[in-house]
Amino acid sequence: MRTVLRALATAAAAVLVATAVSPAPAQARPEPKAPEGFVALRSVDPTIIQEMRYTTAHTFLGERVDGYRQPVCILTRPAARALHLAQKRLLRQGYSLKVYDCYRPQRAVDHFVRWAKDLDDQAMKGEFYPLVDKSRLFDDGYIAEKSGHSRGSTVDLTLLRLPALPTRPYRPGEPLAPCFAPKGERFPDNSVDMGTGYDCFDTLSHTDDPRIQGAQRANRQFLKRTLTDVGFVNLPEEWWHFTHRPELFPDTYFDFPVDRRSVAGR
Repeated sequence: MRTVLRALATAAAAVLVATAVSPAPAQARPEPKAPEGFVALRSVDPTIIQEMRYTTAHTFLGERVDGYRQPVCILTRPAARALHLAQKRLLRQGYSLKVYDCYRPQRAVDHFVRWAKDLDDQAMKGEFYPLVDKSRLFDDGYIAEKSGHSRGSTVDLTLLRLPALPTRPYRPGEPLAPCFAPKGERFPDNSVDMGTGYDCFDTLSHTDDPRIQGAQRANRQFLKRTLTDVGFVNLPEEWWHFTHRPELFPDTYFDFPVDRRSVAGR
């Protein structure tokens, strides 16, 4: 009996020692927050319509994008204020801005890169890149490992004529139509006709593509002129892509999530 008790005592002591030296479980690292200088666009101008595509499955990936937790547009304060100035002018003319994407965390860009390298995943090809071989997305400049959106002063947006009903939700698995199809055939959007849908991987998305004429060209030029007047510069390859200059954070790529808590109180 003494031998059994001695063995039990030794085992118990070993458990106590092991517990004492075992490291405490790692605590989850707190999410980074947006630095001062970032704001929620709605706090600067609540009239600008927000249709934050990357919080939905209606993306070229066919799913919500990493880092987009809530449908909130976050921008640097100078960019948000410039949009407010543009919006005031547009409202007087019966139009409104509509944003599709604003600040984009680096983890979202990393998600794009992983998707682009998976050549077997072409679920959304029929809408977003019907004429582009997915193996060329990097070479043709549609996907890159860094995005100006992550610096906080770049926005993807369009115009709509007021009043406008909301765009209907995308239903995963529904038939796809090419993003450059006539407006009545491609996925419905309550915006004015820009000749292609948003995120259309095609040269027809180039702002000044000569094949875009008539009302479509006039709409693109109206958007470009309005935003240029308040300090934005258009990316020539994408009619929807504008960067406010000078950028508040020209050399920093942020990775805080798209979430109201990232800019709480701002």
